[in-house]
Amino acid sequence: MRRHARRGEADREVTAPSERGADVGRRIGVGLMFGLWRPRVLGAWKVPATGPVILAVNHSHNIDGPMVMGVSPRPVHFLIKKEAFVGPLDPFLTGIGQLKVDRHSADRTAITQALDVLSNGGVLGIFPEGTRGEGDFASLRAGLAYFAVRSGAPIVPVAVLGSSEKRGRLIKGLPPLRHRVDVVYGDPFEAGDGSGRRTRRALDEATERIQKQLSAHLENARQLTGR
Repeated sequence: MRRHARRGEADREVTAPSERGADVGRRIGVGLMFGLWRPRVLGAWKVPATGPVILAVNHSHNIDGPMVMGVSPRPVHFLIKKEAFVGPLDPFLTGIGQLKVDRHSADRTAITQALDVLSNGGVLGIFPEGTRGEGDFASLRAGLAYFAVRSGAPIVPVAVLGSSEKRGRLIKGLPPLRHRVDVVYGDPFEAGDGSGRRTRRALDEATERIQKQLSAHLENARQLTGR
């Protein structure tokens, strides 16, 4: 599927991310994640089996995205910073249905592709904090609220715990091999207030509602897993 996105005076083709590619990415991810570490997945049944869904994932380590991609019950298209699309990773990540986004501008291509995922009934993965940090949902960007309100898709909070607890000896930037990583899915919820408003105030209010829901889920996940 191809669409045109307007940028200034010029039009350019936008290719919708591949659903089949995302499924391939999921199969690769599940093999790597379960082969290298010990994921414990809780609440995956809460992800709606069909229809558009947004997974809002906390982000404290580089393996958080691949971990969720691998253990998710459905193929996921993640919005990933363009800096990760380097060398052979560029065609690989694009081929498995992941979306390149420029975090420092209003990336119309990424926005169009993300909305296409949702309009086609797919799963969009977002790190609402915008970048890797404490992974506590303390500082959310407005992008998540925009996609949720614009599409009407429910948000499923996802807490990845244990990915940044320790560093392995063989590869210091990664958790130790066979280390347990918990992935906890929460109950889906709607970000909007039911009015259909898309104003700046409505998005700000939606962001506040989202942050409360995500923070509550993270606290529940920590109590559930003891982490």
